[in-house]
Amino acid sequence: MTGGFRVGNWLVEPDLNRISMGDRTIPVEPKVIEVLVYLAGHPGEVLSREKIIQAVWPDTFVSDEALNYSISELRKAFGDDARNPNIIQTISRRGYRLIAPVTGWASAPKPQPSIAVLAFSDMSPEKDQEYFCDGIADQVIIELTRLNGLRVAARTSSFSFKGKSEDIRAIGRKLGVATVLEGSVRKAESRLRISAQLINVEDGYHVWSDRYDREIEDVFAIQDEISHKIVQALQVELSDSERRRLGKAATDSIEAYDYYLRGRQFFYRSKRKSIECALEMFARATAKDPRYALAYAGMADCYSYLFMYFDSDRVNLEQAREKSRVALDLDPELAEAHSARGLAISLSREYAEAESEFQAAIRLNPRQFEAFYFYGRTCFVQGKLEEAAGLFEEAEKVKPEDLQATSLLSFTCRSLGQTERALAAYRRQVANVERYLDLNPDDSRALYLGATALSELGEREKCFQWAAKAYALDPEDPYIVYGIACFHSRLGKLEEALDYFEQAIRAGFAQKEWIQNDSDFNPIRNHPRFQAVLAQIGKDSQ
Repeated sequence: MTGGFRVGNWLVEPDLNRISMGDRTIPVEPKVIEVLVYLAGHPGEVLSREKIIQAVWPDTFVSDEALNYSISELRKAFGDDARNPNIIQTISRRGYRLIAPVTGWASAPKPQPSIAVLAFSDMSPEKDQEYFCDGIADQVIIELTRLNGLRVAARTSSFSFKGKSEDIRAIGRKLGVATVLEGSVRKAESRLRISAQLINVEDGYHVWSDRYDREIEDVFAIQDEISHKIVQALQVELSDSERRRLGKAATDSIEAYDYYLRGRQFFYRSKRKSIECALEMFARATAKDPRYALAYAGMADCYSYLFMYFDSDRVNLEQAREKSRVALDLDPELAEAHSARGLAISLSREYAEAESEFQAAIRLNPRQFEAFYFYGRTCFVQGKLEEAAGLFEEAEKVKPEDLQATSLLSFTCRSLGQTERALAAYRRQVANVERYLDLNPDDSRALYLGATALSELGEREKCFQWAAKAYALDPEDPYIVYGIACFHSRLGKLEEALDYFEQAIRAGFAQKEWIQNDSDFNPIRNHPRFQAVLAQIGKDSQ
């Protein structure tokens, strides 16, 4: 839906996130306007809460609270009375309907095909191929995510069901997708058996299924065929560039690919040791195939993460720059290479070039989360807060269940003084964290990010409970300790904030520009201890 349409006497402009009548213009949050667009696509029709939630929040678990908030915000914007409505009517125990006339656009758009790719099951005799099974599914997700005509549930969401015996239709409904791909892998010596089936969530029937008994060298052809079969089955329209890119193998070396998959599995764990292990695996992949651009991009990201969060040694930064340059030289059309390059040079404070690289990554893959997310961070450290907020919103759209993008969006909006926009993001954050913790109760970063949002929503007791648990699980993670320092500062616990801040810096957090723009530390910014630590960061990072 582009352009605008009218609801009663109101002009609705979804692209601009606003409604207007006469000389009155009212800004509306993106998700709230999406609810309105969906209602307007079905004028006069009673839409269940479940149907609206699935349409507007397709890639994440959302409670009724998010929809209640959206309807309330729409009524506030329109000046509509819930008891005597002229725009949106509540139908008790059934849902909502738009009762005002819709003009300029009154038919529901054709639903976009959607899919969740579950982690493939390990059917190998030794049950030691989890990394390979995850890697096969992960590569299919990456390939499908590049297609604009297909909505793909994020890896974090779909892989959360790994090892759980839950009905496929229930999984699909929870993930808000119309189809689910599940599969299994049996790897024995040089032989490979991969089974895959695409299932319709509505009725549970197979849309497509196949089994491949091949030599292991055929794994690239199998992945290519699975992706193409999904595209055909779901009737996804491809552009010429998407058609050229789909199924293009990043390497011809099975050994290099195997190391790369091991590296991805380590990288997703986001701990210092796992990042170091990922780096070693990516390096082995490039040793087997010196032209493996994707593996070089992986190495660059590892070095950047080490520099950002764990070890501010300049060697890590120089290696990030070098490996990202190699990746780009090998494949200038690889979005991951541009994104890795952007991150590496942004850490060198070469912001103009970094922004150019992120923009290139987005052009090549408009749904690459990392490009939007790190582009937003790059804008933030320059004090370009409005641009940063917009980019974090785009990252959230690409990957709605991600916790960090929503956290930084809310934080940036608060720094801009946009209280309502910030509070809405904090509420989404808490809802996302609670759903995530249901499946991953001991995830320290989720606990910390949830605690940060709770502190802003006034739930101090629960906030400190989650923070204490996060710290107990990962007392050496500089990212978590830094975050705990932030909300201790905001809540007036200044000595505790200084203690945690010093500990975070000792553990390796060394993003001086970020700290300088972090309004959380305003209560302690002029404290001698804070100033002394900040000065030392400058010396260490030069």
